[in-house]
Amino acid sequence: MNRRLVRAIVAKELREFRRNRSLVVGMAIIPLVFSVQPLVSVFALTSSASGPLRHEHVLLYMLGIPALVPSLVASYSVVGEREQGTLEPLLTTPIRREELLLGKALATFLPAVAVAYGVFALFLVCVELFAKPGVASAIVRPSDLLAQVVFTPLLAGCSIWIAIVISTRFNDDRVAQQLSTVASLPAVALAIVIALNVIQPSLRTAIIAAVILLLLNRAGWRVASALFDRERLITGTKS
Repeated sequence: MNRRLVRAIVAKELREFRRNRSLVVGMAIIPLVFSVQPLVSVFALTSSASGPLRHEHVLLYMLGIPALVPSLVASYSVVGEREQGTLEPLLTTPIRREELLLGKALATFLPAVAVAYGVFALFLVCVELFAKPGVASAIVRPSDLLAQVVFTPLLAGCSIWIAIVISTRFNDDRVAQQLSTVASLPAVALAIVIALNVIQPSLRTAIIAAVILLLLNRAGWRVASALFDRERLITGTKS
């Protein structure tokens, strides 16, 4: 693995992301959707009504951000090169497909995780400053904070590899983004179900979920690399 080449791909992707307004807007809108509604609900609660929150896990609702934001960006990784006309020159560069895809994945992973952690930290600050007395202590618990720290990168990684696989199979960026978003919805639904305490979270469940996500991240890189056929992609560009 040539780390210099991987870093070069990361730098190239980050420069292109800054020029793509649709991706920047998408990375801003999705966190707002997942943070504004819970904040409004929390601010409306009185101290006497905060008791039921001790049996729920509202903060886990924020795990929908690392599940959706990376899929929006990563879905553009290959199909975006095709639409810009830069795919063929990129595929003819002397870099292994594993290195190329790892660079593209890291370029999506870094800002997506930064956005997820940043929005989560802002959410906590707003709750501590503006919520009624007793509400913050009912919502903010060490176990939920630890879950957010651990599962944010794991969910982001899985979403990225799924979106990259989809991006290699389609020629239209809108189709790739829509399918990547749909593929991420089960993770979002699971986070919401756990946040609402429909599924009771436990240490055993968390460990099993973390192991599964780690394995999926490892397998995702392998599957994406195996499906990344340079000849087919170049032929598809020409046709």
